[in-house]
Amino acid sequence: MDMRRIVAVLAEDAEQQIQDQVWKLEPSDRALALETEVGLRDAVGPPNVQEDLPEIKRLEHLRETLAVMAISLARTHGRLAWFLSGALNALEPVLRWRAMPADRGGSFGTVLPSPEQYKEAEDAVRRLQDALAVITAETATPTPGPSGGRARRTDVDR
Repeated sequence: MDMRRIVAVLAEDAEQQIQDQVWKLEPSDRALALETEVGLRDAVGPPNVQEDLPEIKRLEHLRETLAVMAISLARTHGRLAWFLSGALNALEPVLRWRAMPADRGGSFGTVLPSPEQYKEAEDAVRRLQDALAVITAETATPTPGPSGGRARRTDVDR
């Protein structure tokens, strides 16, 4: 299974748990998920930007996403930790990549990824960004408005 598919399944599971209220997000979960999303968006940009970068920069950006998720994972527990752990596991192949040829000597088991593998990993990170956006979104529930009608109320109003 490729990274994109693993992340898609992970994100769908997280979104379903939130919708079913199995995963009840605490404000601290939302804040950390938002911080993680911002970090991922800072590291991996849109496809047209990423694909124009040299491979060494693309790899650097992908490694930054791993660092962002690892730091966030270290700061949380429960379902958000499990989600971030699954995301890190999905992107594990990036840890074995190198951007430079192995001149004289060994490469410690690293490999040169193909352009498609870079694209796959960057697409997976973008899907994680989207999943974190869902995690950080406020859930809206209808409540009576001032005129007796129904008004939208968010968790922030509580």
